[in-house]
Amino acid sequence: MNERHLAGCSSPEWAEVVRRFIVPWVLEGIELGHDVLEVGPGPGRTTEVLAEIAPRLRAVELDPLLAADLATRMAPVGVEVIEGDATRLSYEDQSFSAVLSFTMLHHLPSAADQDRLFGEVARVLRHGGVLAGTDSLDSDDFRELHVGDICVPVDPAGLAERLERAGLSDVEVAINEYGFRFRARRP
Repeated sequence: MNERHLAGCSSPEWAEVVRRFIVPWVLEGIELGHDVLEVGPGPGRTTEVLAEIAPRLRAVELDPLLAADLATRMAPVGVEVIEGDATRLSYEDQSFSAVLSFTMLHHLPSAADQDRLFGEVARVLRHGGVLAGTDSLDSDDFRELHVGDICVPVDPAGLAERLERAGLSDVEVAINEYGFRFRARRP
């Protein structure tokens, strides 16, 4: 993330938006189960909220500095944070009851990498487990925020098909004025 983007995603204002709007919208009506994985938490504002509601939470973050900082901050509440690549997860097959992704898909360098992530999610989800997440809609303002960052927006119109190709089912995609949420299950 560029400095401006990281500052925004680390801010108390963003934490409030995450707590009041984003996490509730994504998780509305979803049972997480006992073993939850968050992929790409960045500075961890979503992780802080999820730690309050997930019985067991683990997170995988690619950026070594963000992963180390988040691991230190979340250790007292029992959240395991590891540095790792979500397109090559180190977890065994069927390890999780839920996998969550909050506004991170566009940070993967290509649509192929996004699809690899979806495949990894399908692999580590238990049968009946749920993938839930959100990302932003493409716009000039969105692109401006990402100058100097990786920015590969996801087209929500084609997302259901991509998730199904990864081996997921019961796919739902909903759009609001700011972004979209997605849900799918491992059959």
